[in-house]
Amino acid sequence: MAGKLDGKVAIITGASSGIGEATAVALAAEGAKVAIAARRADRLDVVAKQIQANGGQVLRIVTDVTDEAQVKNLVQKTNAELGQVDILVNNAGIGVLGSIDTGNPADWRRAFDVNVLGVLYATQAVLPLLKTQQSGHIVNISSVAGRTARAGVGVYNATKWGVNALSEALRQEVHKDNIRVTIIEPGLVDTPFSDFISDPIAKQRSEERRRTIKPLQSEDIARAIVYAVTQPEHVNVNEILIRPTAQDN
Repeated sequence: MAGKLDGKVAIITGASSGIGEATAVALAAEGAKVAIAARRADRLDVVAKQIQANGGQVLRIVTDVTDEAQVKNLVQKTNAELGQVDILVNNAGIGVLGSIDTGNPADWRRAFDVNVLGVLYATQAVLPLLKTQQSGHIVNISSVAGRTARAGVGVYNATKWGVNALSEALRQEVHKDNIRVTIIEPGLVDTPFSDFISDPIAKQRSEERRRTIKPLQSEDIARAIVYAVTQPEHVNVNEILIRPTAQDN
């Protein structure tokens, strides 16, 4: 049975776990050839084997999105080995929580390097290909934190507000080339998000908040992405905000 994405090629960053892994599996299930990128080679191998076991075609490329040269290689290698690029899912991201007065500037720099510059590097690398073929779709994973601001979340808020602003500016720049841009803004998701929070108090609060409600699953976000990228060419779903039913803000 034909999939909705037969003949398409998708790149997914941060594909070694969580939303990225679920998205790679979901896009492959719809017939897309997928290039999966992340820093952890062993985890990429696990995801690749899962996709292959389900009959999908996958290219595994170890990539640190904070390294511009590695990101360019990701796009070039995907284009060379899979023949084209149609969809880019900028999913790689890290959470930085904690008050500004006690924050670690090294963590701040890392957050902007991954959450903002990583998105820019991948987007800039793929745009010449999409413009040449006069079609394509860029999906940026933002957050509810890109629409609101809360004490103790300021740096993460800033990175995700940045993703939202870049995405809308990009949409205005490339719509004439028939390139679509979508922002996905999840609320609480059951992912390893807290694993990368270095502030012990902020990490504890994040984990406690997550336990108070039934969070979204990575597959819930993947379905939203599949919905956006399988719309007819003339339809651009600009923004999807998706929260757990029990989340209040």
